[in-house]
Amino acid sequence: MISTISYLTTVKLGYGALALLPDELARLGIKRPLIVTDRGLVASGLVDRIKAVVPAAPVYDGTPANPTEAACEEAARLFGQEGCDGFIGFGGGSSMDLAKGAAVLVTHPAPLGRYAAANKGADRIKANVVPVIAIPTTAGTGSEVGRGAVIIMKDGRKLGVVSPYLFPKVAICDPELTLDLPRSLTAATGLDALAHCVETFCSPLINPPAEAIALDGVERIVEHLPRAVANGHDREARWQMMAAAMEGAMAFQKGLGAVHSLSHALGALPSRTLHHGTLNAILMPAVMRANAAAIGPQKLARLRRALGLADGADIPAWFAELNTRLGIPNGLGALGVRPAEFGSVAEQAMLDHCHPTNPRPLNVQEYIAILQEAQ
Repeated sequence: MISTISYLTTVKLGYGALALLPDELARLGIKRPLIVTDRGLVASGLVDRIKAVVPAAPVYDGTPANPTEAACEEAARLFGQEGCDGFIGFGGGSSMDLAKGAAVLVTHPAPLGRYAAANKGADRIKANVVPVIAIPTTAGTGSEVGRGAVIIMKDGRKLGVVSPYLFPKVAICDPELTLDLPRSLTAATGLDALAHCVETFCSPLINPPAEAIALDGVERIVEHLPRAVANGHDREARWQMMAAAMEGAMAFQKGLGAVHSLSHALGALPSRTLHHGTLNAILMPAVMRANAAAIGPQKLARLRRALGLADGADIPAWFAELNTRLGIPNGLGALGVRPAEFGSVAEQAMLDHCHPTNPRPLNVQEYIAILQEAQ
């Protein structure tokens, strides 16, 4: 059974949902979409599945592990050369974010950085953004229902381009596409979704519906992520994780916090590729410890219940144990992050669009202390 959910955008959720793509293209009036994906998905054969549904659609497969402004420009150029009229972001968060960034550039003057939240660029994005259909092949980022794209700009900063006009027109969430996701990527993307739900819930902004959705996502992830990691073909676990990832992004319209401020900055470090979900997982225990007093006992009690913990249980320790159980590297040092980089990372975190919605204000030294603990 495929569910239709309308909240922020329209979501088609269920096994076999990919077959609905032609109907959704027709509904939106898109006759020649550009598929934005990556070479890994081409090699895996997953792109063949979408080409079987829309065989005439051209493909841009140059999405990097962390999407860049230059790649957005390449996709926008191919869009024009091929006479396209819409985008399909097919893959993980990188492909979907790149499709959104390219969709802005097709109708808005470069550079893309002028539209970043850090540059107060949201009002510069107008309603004529080219339509995007998002089809996730992982269960984590939630970009399929998100209003933003996180892009490494040409100046080296990793910035969020955020606007209500960047919501995909429809998200097609088919858990079938995640069944062969490797164990390590299943864990990292699932913990990304958990970070979205937890940080949203802990954010001090007031949005009760977002908090309710976030807690439901937490409960689904706690029960089903270990199952999905243990057995990638556990169809119920894969469905539940795709639903939870969607909920994480539906909720994080409320705001995230220091985990994401730091992971965005770390993800922009040159000469390496650091996975966003892995960074979120490693940072979560230290950030939760730093924020505990500001989150407050009432919220922490509700979070413990959603996590299935006893009253008074050590939440940061639980996150650390979950990371170990799911095979996440044991610290930033294991990823090649050097303490000498902490200062610049902390400074960039202060400028991130997630920084203002952390449960309490953090300064550079406090960010450095969190990085040291997570090292």
